Amino acid sequence: MKVFKLGDMKGGWFMGDFEPTLLASKDFEIAVKKYPQGSHEHKHFHKISTEWTVITSGKVRMFDQIFHENDIIVIEPGEATDFTALEDTTTVVVKTPSSKNDKYLVD
Repeated sequence: MKVFKLGDMKGGWFMGDFEPTLLASKDFEIAVKKYPQGSHEHKHFHKISTEWTVITSGKVRMFDQIFHENDIIVIEPGEATDFTALEDTTTVVVKTPSSKNDKYLVD
């Protein structure tokens, strides 16, 4: 048995093609991300990866829409969005493939 702490991972990302990781893979990335109310990520897109975001608790604004607990948002390559936590929020995020330097900020 091995035991790890999510807090020891970078930004909640714990599997994928980066360090530290529990399982190195170029095929996918997985994260559990916690956002306090008011947290914001700037508008960005990926050229290669598709991203699945599951809202496990809380409420967020993405794509100028409100999403709640149990919503799953699929973001295809080239689709740009920002992210604002309207409440304390936890998400599970899966990206495929795991692609280094595939985050492009939008002005």
